[in-house]
Amino acid sequence: MLDLVMSILTYIVPFIFVLTVVVFFHELGHFLVGRWCGVKIDAFSIGFGPELWGREDRRGTRWRVAAIPLGGYVKFHGDANGASVPDPERIAAMPEEERKVAFAAQPVWKRMAIVLAGPVANFVLALAIFTVLFATVGRNVLTPRVATVTPASAAAEAGFQPGDLVLSIDDQPIDSFARMQEIVATSTGKPLTIVVRRAEREETLTATPQLREIETALGKTRVGMLGLQASNNPADLREERFGLGRSVLLAAGETWMIVERTGAYLGGLIAGREGADQLSGPIGIAQVSGQMAKAIDKVGLTPLFNLIAILSISIGLLNLMPVPLLDGGHLMFYAIEAARGRALAERTQEYAFRLGLAMVTTLMVFSTYNDVARLLRKLTGAGDN
Repeated sequence: MLDLVMSILTYIVPFIFVLTVVVFFHELGHFLVGRWCGVKIDAFSIGFGPELWGREDRRGTRWRVAAIPLGGYVKFHGDANGASVPDPERIAAMPEEERKVAFAAQPVWKRMAIVLAGPVANFVLALAIFTVLFATVGRNVLTPRVATVTPASAAAEAGFQPGDLVLSIDDQPIDSFARMQEIVATSTGKPLTIVVRRAEREETLTATPQLREIETALGKTRVGMLGLQASNNPADLREERFGLGRSVLLAAGETWMIVERTGAYLGGLIAGREGADQLSGPIGIAQVSGQMAKAIDKVGLTPLFNLIAILSISIGLLNLMPVPLLDGGHLMFYAIEAARGRALAERTQEYAFRLGLAMVTTLMVFSTYNDVARLLRKLTGAGDN
């Protein structure tokens, strides 16, 4: 029994830590820009439900930690709840001085800035984490040299040979095997022009990556593969550390790569090229967090902070989707208000928020179902060859 409890805690504690960091910075973005815009903030909550701890600051903001650690919110003055749904009756009954600091009474550009600040804070957090990791830990770089070519693979058909050194792909310079894998993995089955150095001369090859479905800790995903194995020669492995400026640039590139991959998946999902079974929810995140935490004594904190950065980007992107209840939905309403000179009717917004709640709930249920299904397959060994 004790072993079971310890095993559960091994996953729950890292999960709460990872999610709390990401949620805190997201809500901090809303909070800071709200304060800068002169809006009164009633509450800053990490988690939902009953309050476990709370304290009120001198400006009247209630800082609270709640019992259900699956998100958080900033409640602005005049809002009916933490989702920034306005409370028209309450606002109408406010004295003029109090109404001036209500969120709904602000100019549309201020409301848009406050809402946008949450996702932006997620991207800033990821950028900061990647920058620190590049500047302090650096990275191990494996030269993009081919050790073996898988028979009957896309690489074999293109004419790759052992010993080839990849120089560029579609005119993009390649300085590591990992960079080559990134480009190939995110390709959508289109031909790639690849320049290699072979026996002191350059050769130009054309290869079309084969799309394969692979199982990751966060679910299934489709990636492009050529069928190349990297060199295991120690001479082809080097360690790189970077200055602050270079680290920022590399961090920006890493952040954009994740944004691009996520955007490609969402586009493929809408177009029917990708499956919804790749979606992962809280259980999947808890599994990965626990695995990272258990490996700290072997590989350090780097993978755990990488996970925080990736999750932060994912949550930032998710919140920018034009779904009522999410930040993107609010931005859509404010853009409509700015274009037509007045807000949508209260009843229209109410129905839209109900629809948004249903969509978000469905997404949460479906992603949790995927997590449970993957966990059951793992426990029962289903699908093993």
